[in-house]
Amino acid sequence: MKFEEFKKIFAHKPVIRVSHLYLNQNKKTLLNELSYWQKKGLIIKLKKGIYVFNEENRKMEISRLFIANELYFPSYISCEYALYFYGLIPEKVEDITSVTTKKTRVFKNPFGVFRYYHIKPSLFSGFRKVLDENNLPFLIATPEKAVFDFVYFNLRILKDKGEDVFEYSYRFQNIEDLNTQKLREIAKKVKNKTLHKVVDKFISFAGKVKS
Repeated sequence: MKFEEFKKIFAHKPVIRVSHLYLNQNKKTLLNELSYWQKKGLIIKLKKGIYVFNEENRKMEISRLFIANELYFPSYISCEYALYFYGLIPEKVEDITSVTTKKTRVFKNPFGVFRYYHIKPSLFSGFRKVLDENNLPFLIATPEKAVFDFVYFNLRILKDKGEDVFEYSYRFQNIEDLNTQKLREIAKKVKNKTLHKVVDKFISFAGKVKS
């Protein structure tokens, strides 16, 4: 297949999945062509089996947030990147951090680094659908779930720290509108006294900021 023909068929799609290429063509031949087009810079490999057109050839722009959901399913953006997204921490976070029920993984491609942390299926909740600047959907934790996930995955670091760690080490800000009751309810799903203590420390810190 010629590239122009391929582009005509798939350029309207935000991502190209090899598993979805139902073409009257030998699979090995198609994979060879994809590899050749990638080497020529016509398409960009996000991970094995997933590609996007280069900027010149694609008909729609895609955000890193949309890509994060597409790379590893099921997943939703959370932890440090979600905290940055909501303005709860001031420092810019470059790596996209997500939570998944699959095993922990890291993917690197020309769009950046995408980190996925494994969580129990019972805790895979507390996220919502948002549209990016290109009107493409992605899933991201609510502010309260982003805080919980951050505590959950950093428990070893936080368990022996005082509540001032949230102010001086991580510089939490803009937490006046956080629903700490929701945060407490999420924490109740986990039977872990240490986690409950750290969540209580964060809620105490948040209460002082609000007062």
